[in-house]
Amino acid sequence: MGEKESKLGYKKKLAWELFSKEQIKKALSFAEDYKKFLNSVKTEREAVQYIATTARKAHKKIIINKEKAAAVLVPGTKPISQGMHIVIAHIDSPRLDLKQIPLYEDTDSHLALFETHYYGGIKKFHWVVIPLALHGVIIKKNGEKLSFAVGEKVSDPIFSVPDLLPHLSQETQDSKKMSEAIKGESLDIIVGSQPATGDFKEKIKTAILDTLHKEYGLIEEDFISAELEAVPAFPARDLGFDRSLVAGYGQDDRVSSYTTLKAICEITKPAYTSLALFVDKEEIGSEGNTAAQVATFLRTLIKTLDPKVDVDAVMLKSQVISADVNSAVTPNYTDVFELKNASSLGSGIAMSKFTGHGGKYAANDASAEYVAEIRQMLNQAKIPWQTGELGKVDTGGGGTVAKYFSRLGMEVIDLGAPVLSMHSPYEVTSKVDIYSSYLAYKTFFEKK
Repeated sequence: MGEKESKLGYKKKLAWELFSKEQIKKALSFAEDYKKFLNSVKTEREAVQYIATTARKAHKKIIINKEKAAAVLVPGTKPISQGMHIVIAHIDSPRLDLKQIPLYEDTDSHLALFETHYYGGIKKFHWVVIPLALHGVIIKKNGEKLSFAVGEKVSDPIFSVPDLLPHLSQETQDSKKMSEAIKGESLDIIVGSQPATGDFKEKIKTAILDTLHKEYGLIEEDFISAELEAVPAFPARDLGFDRSLVAGYGQDDRVSSYTTLKAICEITKPAYTSLALFVDKEEIGSEGNTAAQVATFLRTLIKTLDPKVDVDAVMLKSQVISADVNSAVTPNYTDVFELKNASSLGSGIAMSKFTGHGGKYAANDASAEYVAEIRQMLNQAKIPWQTGELGKVDTGGGGTVAKYFSRLGMEVIDLGAPVLSMHSPYEVTSKVDIYSSYLAYKTFFEKK
């Protein structure tokens, strides 16, 4: 006889084993549209445009904040004074931002380059020698707004940060710590090499400016009033012989954004007013007027629903899911994870009771009562879930937007898909975890 497991113990199970064949089929199909979303949405502005279009098609109320944050609202059958059910995800991802005056000519290499400043927590060596696209907006001198996206089509040019060949990198890079081998100021993007014809001091820069003016009507000063982001140019793809995984840029946190959007667009008459919030600037500490720390946006939303309601009382009765990802256990580096509590690919949505670092500093720490309520919700709906923790104590840690909502008196917990290679240009998720996230957020919105 084989060993039997105690019915009293807890053991994490694979979603592949918990889902029916029909559910797995739905999960695989769900991932197809998700990949299209990843390929078409690579900046927060593009995310807001997608969210707005999708919500309007579903006849949902959409409120946009400065083109970089949004809310989708579905009124509940209960008065808003009894609280709301809120799912919040962020739509920004680590990347390279262009500086205000980015273009220069390097006379030694005979190349024209753009200066960048990296955005969010990255490993700088990830961003060299990969194909990059430029996305964003430029406000021209005459006030015209130009939407910019170059590098995604096969017919488009791409851009890239050069690196030093191994034959010459021993002293400059190889002998240094990985965090110091590539400097932030060296993450400059090659944009051209052909010189202009004529008597110009900087012939290559002049030629690039001439091209930008002819094709887009730009002058160099226009870059000062621009938001241009260099993002990976490669598309999202299936990963693995079994096609069970999705590899693509920006899955932290667009996997949560997409599944939250799909969930709220499919509900009709929830008991509690349901709100999907999509915010910017999470990767740089949620600072800014389109970030989660701006409680004014939420207060204004509540007042539009009922001008007479006590906003603080509503927030005290509201429940929130911080829809953010957690790190999946990484092969070859399992020693940095506390494996009993860490999340892994393929075991469903990860529930993180607490965030923060170094003694739960700057954390949200959900109450036992709220954890129990969410756990019961997931179990009753038979949605695969697991616990999540970002590394061993004193080894890892990190934050989400959860703490900003708990400060307002709300019950908040982090619930999101595990991600492998998080904050890299090519992150990995499991298709069953993506589908589990969608089911969890939808069930939460519909909770009585």
